[in-house]
Amino acid sequence: MFKHFSLSHLSAGFIAVLVGYTSSAAIVFQAASAAGAGAAEITSWLWALGLGMGVTCIGLSLAYRTPVLTAWSTPGAALLVGALAGVPMSEAVGAFLFSSALIAACGAFGLFDRLMHHVPRTLAAAMLGGVLLRFGLDLMTSLQADFALVATMFALYLAGRRLLPRYTVPLALAGGLLLAAAQGTIRFEAVELAFASPLFTTPSFSPATLIGVGLPLFIVTMASQNVPGMAVLRANGYRTPAAPLIGWTGATGVLLAPFGGFAFNLAAITAAICMSKDADPDPARRYLASVWAGVFYLITGVLGATVAGLFAAIPQALILAIAGLALLGTIGNSLAAALEHEHEREAALVTFLVTASGLSLGGIGSAFWGLVIGLVALHALRPRRAAAE
Repeated sequence: MFKHFSLSHLSAGFIAVLVGYTSSAAIVFQAASAAGAGAAEITSWLWALGLGMGVTCIGLSLAYRTPVLTAWSTPGAALLVGALAGVPMSEAVGAFLFSSALIAACGAFGLFDRLMHHVPRTLAAAMLGGVLLRFGLDLMTSLQADFALVATMFALYLAGRRLLPRYTVPLALAGGLLLAAAQGTIRFEAVELAFASPLFTTPSFSPATLIGVGLPLFIVTMASQNVPGMAVLRANGYRTPAAPLIGWTGATGVLLAPFGGFAFNLAAITAAICMSKDADPDPARRYLASVWAGVFYLITGVLGATVAGLFAAIPQALILAIAGLALLGTIGNSLAAALEHEHEREAALVTFLVTASGLSLGGIGSAFWGLVIGLVALHALRPRRAAAE
């Protein structure tokens, strides 16, 4: 690795990690808080996530000489924000184990393509859009809490989308932090250099939590993270087999779930940074950028307590704003994909509305029911259209 050291590799890896953290770390904090996590549990979550992403980035990239970048499941974390409310931490960990075990099984038995075939892309996108809708709404309502701060971040976001699209979210975050510091709303006394300590939580298994949290987490992670992650690899000309990549990320989740590693998967947006010509003109050497990303992920995991302190010091309006801005594109893409095919549009709309409603039946959350009711609507409407044609 060091024999072929290049500053471009290090830079690409650092930017990928920076974009990944600034884009969605706030959502992970919200997910952990929804499960009743305190400072010690949140620190453990960051330790587990940093360790898992670091090891898989380094190991898979070196093993296949391919820029394999892994990440936590951002849509999965967004789902957990609502789904984990009132769920004991032990049951949440049981759901994480269940979801990761399903991902590992898909990799081990080559079920990835066959399983996703039964969940139409439109309905998976509609479910994701319903889950993420609240983050877009929170962005707008946070304007009322601190108009100057959020409006400035939104203006920087728009400017970044036009001028520096790769760095849009970090630009908005940097501007928000500078303004918050000038306003005196950042509590610097909460920040100190400290190393993370893993905290083991014994899992327990509740059928309602497994179905209402674990299964939707699995579907969202596979459909919204692993599918586009493989698509990015293929689009850049890499033919790395999918099964071992999916299998190892799932196995990593099984090992680290008791410490807060809720889901690991292939990255798409940040992976594209490590696969660009800016990382290395030679596609065969770009895997070194992903290796460096893994190194930076390990560092963030080890310093999880410091990262936790940083986010505790930041105003809530800023966190809500950056989470909403980071997910605007994903929300838009989800809605576009959900409504793409006319013959599936009504079923996708039903899935979106049920998921966004927060409906809970039998202790099972709206993401699951949105998908179930959407599938029922999809199959119920097909005969009518076939007869009409």
